[in-house]
Amino acid sequence: MEYDVKDLSLAEMGGNRVEWAAQGMPVLNAIKDTFAREKPLQDVRVAACLHVTTETAVLMQALKAGGAIVHLCASNPLSTQDDVAAFLVASEKIPVFSIKGEDTDTYYRHIHQALEVRPQITMDDGADLVSTIHAEKRDLLEEIIAGTEETTTGVIRLKSMAAEGVLAYPIIAVNDANTKHLFDNRYGTGQSTVDAIIRATNRLLAGSTFVVAGYGWCGRGVAMRAQGMGANVVVTEVDPLRALEAVMDGYRVMPMLNAAELGDFFCTVTGDIKVLREEHFAVMKDGAIICNSGHFNVEIDLEALAEMSKEKRQIRESVEEYLLSNGKCVNVLGEGRLVNLAAAEGHPSSVMDMSFANQALMASYVIEKGTELENKVYGVPEEIDQEIGKLKLAAMGIEIDELLPEQEKYLASWDMGT
Repeated sequence: MEYDVKDLSLAEMGGNRVEWAAQGMPVLNAIKDTFAREKPLQDVRVAACLHVTTETAVLMQALKAGGAIVHLCASNPLSTQDDVAAFLVASEKIPVFSIKGEDTDTYYRHIHQALEVRPQITMDDGADLVSTIHAEKRDLLEEIIAGTEETTTGVIRLKSMAAEGVLAYPIIAVNDANTKHLFDNRYGTGQSTVDAIIRATNRLLAGSTFVVAGYGWCGRGVAMRAQGMGANVVVTEVDPLRALEAVMDGYRVMPMLNAAELGDFFCTVTGDIKVLREEHFAVMKDGAIICNSGHFNVEIDLEALAEMSKEKRQIRESVEEYLLSNGKCVNVLGEGRLVNLAAAEGHPSSVMDMSFANQALMASYVIEKGTELENKVYGVPEEIDQEIGKLKLAAMGIEIDELLPEQEKYLASWDMGT
């Protein structure tokens, strides 16, 4: 079995951490048990490009239990947990190609190695796997039934491909499921991002000014958690409705150039390029801390920051200090990459439970329905989304009401008014 991980001796530690994560993933565990009995993925080849974390390992176990042949690589050069990668190779016999801190060439080499499984299903987080297939490995396309996409950035890229008529196989946008983005993006990103900032800096958020760039579901979560830690939150936006929502949620809203003068902490979660750039760095406070929790490391213009700087040094683990020509320092966390994975452990397992339940069920779904799908981006079927929500509530021991037949009739009618 081919693989490329940092150190197989880390496998026992990784196994313990995967076991701990699995305890918080009852929905995925139930799916795994069903998969083990029914084998819906028997001999189906899967190439997965995901963050190699403890929660991803539980997903890999579920896919394997369903009979799948899986190859896994990382969807970000800094998001791999090396002990988990070792565990998957040593104990689960799953080929993994992923090392935390790998350079860009290695990152793409690992994608190519994962694709050697000649996938029938792709699982992507950011669409690098899909774009590599379309650009460099088109010989694989005729064997691929469908794929899934985990995150907002990837869905945007894939919808663009579909709109231009170049998407060569159907994709399920797992990110767009309510049981994914309402919980993973908001509560998962919120908690794990603030966790990473505190781990990396050991600075107090209470009383600070915390600038959140972007008020999508991830931005909402970061703002909520920063405010909960006592920070004074400022939101920057380009969308008038999201900006208005941030105002109504109690945050100050202003252009980034104004916020740059006020902020102690900055976190970008927009999915776009150069959200923090030269004119912003120039007016920041001495010692400002900046990070990114969007998928790619493009939101902070690090090239411009380097050009403005006289010196750069690693002052703490996951913290690089840039000494600007004006004498002030700006601190960048996690090389501008996904800070919650570069400087912490990513989302808590309980929210990834629902996200990866969607991934597992969509893998089974496309085997059943894939030949009926066109080459475009689909949402998760509502009945599956609802079922995952029900399973999660049941696992939490929470019961809810059901509609009476007459209530269902009333909601479905047009002639039963006052």
